[in-house]
Amino acid sequence: MPYRPFFAPNSDTYVGVDLVGNPRADLIGSVEALPVASSSFEVVLCTQVLEHCEDPATAVREIQRVVAPGGRVLASTHGVHFYHPSPHDRWRWTHEGLERLFRENADWRSLSITPASGTSACLAMLVSVYIDLLLKRARVRALGRPLIAALNWTAAAADARVRALRELRPGALIANYHIKAEP
Repeated sequence: MPYRPFFAPNSDTYVGVDLVGNPRADLIGSVEALPVASSSFEVVLCTQVLEHCEDPATAVREIQRVVAPGGRVLASTHGVHFYHPSPHDRWRWTHEGLERLFRENADWRSLSITPASGTSACLAMLVSVYIDLLLKRARVRALGRPLIAALNWTAAAADARVRALRELRPGALIANYHIKAEP
């Protein structure tokens, strides 16, 4: 539950739910069958889960079920990403696919889906992963840290400077999306 420190100053309760095997989780369950009553939470935080779940439509309905009226859902999930089973890796998304998923499976007063970064950052992330993997296998992983940092910094600067690299348009590569939904 890496986000607990960010919420702790402004919340009375923070409940972590995860699959079997995470000793830090407060509750064991899947996003498709959350083990809590309806309208239990003012904020539901669902980070990097939708790409791993068995049934994303059921997951969205379940997330909407557990958020209280007037509450908010904050979610993130992959667009372009490398294969990473944990235990499964099933889905990749576009902003249009996420909008359809959320709109067709729950009633939302408001819904926004935004890219976390642009095309340059996505490319840099992918290249960085493989540079890190190569150097790790060569047992000189630390040598890659400055290169990877420079690559990511340069890509973020390019995305910031060139609007077309941040836009959701044909040819865009988006590594991650942020979803904000209010019932």
